[in-house]
Amino acid sequence: MSSRIRLEDRECPLSTTVQHVGEWWTLLILHDAFDGYTRFDQFQQSLGISTSMLTARLKTLVADGLLERRPYQANPVRHEYVLTERGYSLRPVIVALAAWGNRHLDPQDRSMILVDAETGQEAEPVVVDAHTGKSLNDSNAYVFAAGPAASGAMRARYTELDRQRRSRSADPGPGAG
Repeated sequence: MSSRIRLEDRECPLSTTVQHVGEWWTLLILHDAFDGYTRFDQFQQSLGISTSMLTARLKTLVADGLLERRPYQANPVRHEYVLTERGYSLRPVIVALAAWGNRHLDPQDRSMILVDAETGQEAEPVVVDAHTGKSLNDSNAYVFAAGPAASGAMRARYTELDRQRRSRSADPGPGAG
């Protein structure tokens, strides 16, 4: 019996997400789709990917419901790959990943930046809570917790992490008092 855990066996939304978009070709194909590419030859030319790898990744993206395969030519039959609503919902993730990469480069070394389409001004994406508008970058203000479908093990994990967090916040630290 293998000691390795399969991603699909993990109880975690991150492992589920990685299952769908974890291969770097997938992220690059989605990025090209956000830029308006729909045809096999466009993806292949842009990415320099082998036909077999591109075929496999496109099939997986269609099977995962991120792209829809539609015929655009009848004779011979040719298909295009169009983002689904589910696929399009990954755009903020791709934008955040690109922004993270750019934050770790000198401005003159950035080959791609996000800009406001109307003004051309560079944008700096941030992830915020939709209810409060507060940035999620503050690791102390937002933490993960067990959700409604969590197993006993997942609940125990987050109960213990919460206990540790509360213990640290109650500890006045060295030299206090």
